Amino acid sequence: MRSIEQLTEEILSLPSASRALLVDMLVESLEFDTDAAIQAVWVTEAKKRRDEIRDGSVQPIPGDEALAQVRRLLEP
Repeated sequence: MRSIEQLTEEILSLPSASRALLVDMLVESLEFDTDAAIQAVWVTEAKKRRDEIRDGSVQPIPGDEALAQVRRLLEP
């Protein structure tokens, strides 16, 4: 059996797309069951936001800009 260090070295040598797929699979394997009601609320909210962007009532901004705005709000 390979050690964590050996696996890490092997994984880091993979192309970035393969590493990204692996990360998705690992995170998915850690996810816990969620309450169906909570899941339904999140799906409804995601669809609402999608529709707002599609109909133009909300303008999306790039992720780095959004993070910069949040960081400015959190600064003491």
